[in-house]
Amino acid sequence: MIGHFFSKYDPLQNGKSKFEQLLDLFTQLLTYTNGDAAEALDWLNQLDRQYQLTDDEYGMGDFIEELKQQGYLSEDPASGQYNITSKTEQTIRRQSLEEIFGKLKKTKQGNHNTFKPGSGDEINPETRPFQFGDTLEQIDFTNSIRNAQINHGIDSFQMREDDLEIRETDFKAQTSTVLMIDISHSMILYGEDRITPAKKVAMALSELITTKYPKDTLDIVVFGNDAWPIEVKDLPYLQVGPYHTNTVAGLELAMEILRRRKNPNKQIFMITDGKPTCLKIGKKYYKNSFGLDRKVVNRCINLAAQCKKLKIPITTFMIATDPYLQRFVQEFTETNHGKAFFASLDKLGAFVFKDFESGKRKTVY
Repeated sequence: MIGHFFSKYDPLQNGKSKFEQLLDLFTQLLTYTNGDAAEALDWLNQLDRQYQLTDDEYGMGDFIEELKQQGYLSEDPASGQYNITSKTEQTIRRQSLEEIFGKLKKTKQGNHNTFKPGSGDEINPETRPFQFGDTLEQIDFTNSIRNAQINHGIDSFQMREDDLEIRETDFKAQTSTVLMIDISHSMILYGEDRITPAKKVAMALSELITTKYPKDTLDIVVFGNDAWPIEVKDLPYLQVGPYHTNTVAGLELAMEILRRRKNPNKQIFMITDGKPTCLKIGKKYYKNSFGLDRKVVNRCINLAAQCKKLKIPITTFMIATDPYLQRFVQEFTETNHGKAFFASLDKLGAFVFKDFESGKRKTVY
C-alpha cells in the first residue's frame, strides 16, 4: 500500500530546543534592557505567563540554571545578582548581525576589494599572458605546463616565455571606520526608542568587521554633551542620558582616532536623530535647543571641511524627517563631499550595511 507515514514531531530534532528558543528571546530583551540581566529575565517571565513559553517538562528555572551552566549568566554568591558574561555579549552581537546583515561565515580575507588589479593577497580567477616585470609567484604553473605541452609536444618538453600564464591578484584596501552614535535625550523622546536600533547596528557592524573583514578597524564613539570612545563589549549596556547633542565633540574625537590609524582609507559613520545643540567652550557648555544655532552649525560645517581635506568622508544616517534638519544635513554633506541617508528605524541597518559594503567596491588611490 502506497501512502505517507507521519511520525511525532520532535522539536529537539526538527528545530531549536526550548533552551535555544528562550535564549533568542533573552538576548533580544537584553538589548532593550541595556544589558540588565535581572530586568530581561523579569520580562521573559512575564512573557512566559502570557504566552506559555515553558511547560511542565522545562520551566523558567531550568532555563536560568542552564544559562549559568553554559556560561551565559553569572551569579554573585553574596548578593544573588545576575550578570551577563562575555559569551552573552558575543551572542548578542552575532544575533544582531544575523538579524540585520544576514548570516555570514567567518573568513580570513578581511579586506575591501577594489576594481584595481595589482599586487594583492587574494587570487583572481582570471589569467593573462606573461609580461616583463611579472614575478615568479604570479605564474600559474598548471596552465603554463599545459600550454607548453600543447605548443611543443610531450616528447620534447620545453617551456618558453610565450607559454607562461599569469594569475592576477586583486588589490586590497583596508579601511578604518569610526561609528558615531548619538546618545542625547532625544533618542528616546516622544515614546520612540531610537537608541536600540542604533545599538543593534553598531553590534552587527562590529561583528561583520571582526568576522568578515578582520584587517579593518572599527572604533565606536558616543556623543551627548561630550564625546568618548566605548568598547564593542560595552554596546549592550549603552544608554541614553540627559544630554544635548554635541556633534562637534563627536567629530573631533573621531578625527583624532583616525589620525592615529596608519592606513590611508578612513571614514566616519554618524547615526543621529537631531540637530547639533551644544558646544564646549573652555570649561563651559554653550547650549541652544531651539532651532539651528549658527554658532554651533558653523563649527560642524568647519569640521566637515577639515575631514574633506584629510580625505575622510562622513556618511550621516539621520533618523529624522524634519525639513530644516534635512537642509542642515545637506549643507554638512555637500561641504564634506560625503553622503547622507534619512533612514527609518526599521531600515537603518540596511542603509548602513549597503553603504559599508559599497565601500569595498571603490578604488582608493
